[in-house]
Amino acid sequence: MDHSFLSALVLLLLVLDPFGSLPIFVSVLQGVAPERRRRVALREVVIAFSVLLAFMLGGQGFLGLMRLSERSLEVAGGVILLIIAIRMIFTGGAEVYANEGGREPFIFPLAVPLLAGPSAMATVLLLASRQPERLWTWVGALSLAMAVSGVVLLAADRIRRWLGASMVSAIEKLMGLVLTAVAVEMILAGLKRYFFDPA
Repeated sequence: MDHSFLSALVLLLLVLDPFGSLPIFVSVLQGVAPERRRRVALREVVIAFSVLLAFMLGGQGFLGLMRLSERSLEVAGGVILLIIAIRMIFTGGAEVYANEGGREPFIFPLAVPLLAGPSAMATVLLLASRQPERLWTWVGALSLAMAVSGVVLLAADRIRRWLGASMVSAIEKLMGLVLTAVAVEMILAGLKRYFFDPA
């Protein structure tokens, strides 16, 4: 399944799911002093971006080192996305990532795994390995998607109050439905390439 800049951007936004993660953002940042929240949020976004960029740039080398084919990565990435999508539709994640003891989050859980989770890592790896000649397009899409996620993270409390808990939940479920279709398409594309294009 080939992507354009716009489709890659939409896919990354669906995987990062910044609006669906609003309750988690609010829950994790509640224990952080108000004057520190902006700095912590920016730091976590930069860390998550660095992790995903490393996976994107090192994608081909990683596949070669692990002796993995693009087809297996496509199917595996689709399965992971499908699991994430089902979780988005049927459950919430705030209780999973609740902050312990009011400690300031560092890397876990905001940067990894909330923003740079397994599904996001698999997605950027897949984008880079499927169309390596368009690497800078994918870097641009990732940068913009992370910028959007950063804005949502910075304004999480305000957005949640403005939209309301029910609207946030509805947005997460809608994004989950779209991501389900994307995941199934990735699985089918990987299986098709495995059985009909083994070269």
